[in-house]
Amino acid sequence: MTDKNRQLVASFIELTVGAIVAAFAIEEFLVPNSIFDGGVTGISMIVAKFVPVPLGVLIFLINLPFMFVAHKRLGTTYLVRILYAIALFSIMTGVFEPVQEATDEMLLAITYGGVLLGIGVGLVLRGGGCLDGTEVVAVILNRNLSISTGQIILIFNVFIFMIAGLVFSLDRGMYSLLMYFISSKVIDVVEIGFESTKSVMIITDDGRKLADEIFEKLGRTVTFMRGEGLISNNQKDILYVVVTRAEIHELKALLKEFKGSTFTTISEVSEIVGSHIKSF
Repeated sequence: MTDKNRQLVASFIELTVGAIVAAFAIEEFLVPNSIFDGGVTGISMIVAKFVPVPLGVLIFLINLPFMFVAHKRLGTTYLVRILYAIALFSIMTGVFEPVQEATDEMLLAITYGGVLLGIGVGLVLRGGGCLDGTEVVAVILNRNLSISTGQIILIFNVFIFMIAGLVFSLDRGMYSLLMYFISSKVIDVVEIGFESTKSVMIITDDGRKLADEIFEKLGRTVTFMRGEGLISNNQKDILYVVVTRAEIHELKALLKEFKGSTFTTISEVSEIVGSHIKSF
């Protein structure tokens, strides 16, 4: 098996395990205690309280318009991963629905539900997919606006929690918001968090071509520097670019497919001052 095939298998294993774990967290901890997730899943959980349609069906149907956007703007490969993850997530919520809830203690439901949901979402993100169509829209908006991906997702989710608080009760909205922060921190451990960026430095022999591909596929401009190899004495192009969490997987895939030698380092960014990408 080639390295590319092994990476593909590993990616779909992460997507599979992540979707199952996330569905378990939703049905066994959150839904029975009326604790709501953010994004499309949260919207679906609210709608499911009023219409006789299974939660998994609602999640899949509401995500469909976002999948159309993903196909138009982000490509077929990304779409396949997203569709697989969301379809499996939707199916598994139906599988876990008749199973008795794990607990009716609110503190336990918030804590363990948030941790498990964070693990599941983080694994899906590591596999190059996502479970929520709003993240796709956030990535696209981030490429065209000065608002960061993390800020877009946070604003959208806070709006959902406000609706949950108004429709059901204020404490349900606050419980949901607390669970969201717990799951976000767990995602930070499993994958790169919503409020994180990465700085990427790439050393290559064909910097102009690679820079054009990064701009075309990610919408990110790069900074050029010149370097010289200590042993070879050859001139090298050094590219510096800052990307968001949602783009790091796509950048790695681009580098693997690039027809040329590259040496890449990826580092954490704690804060950015300037207008290229604002700090989250």
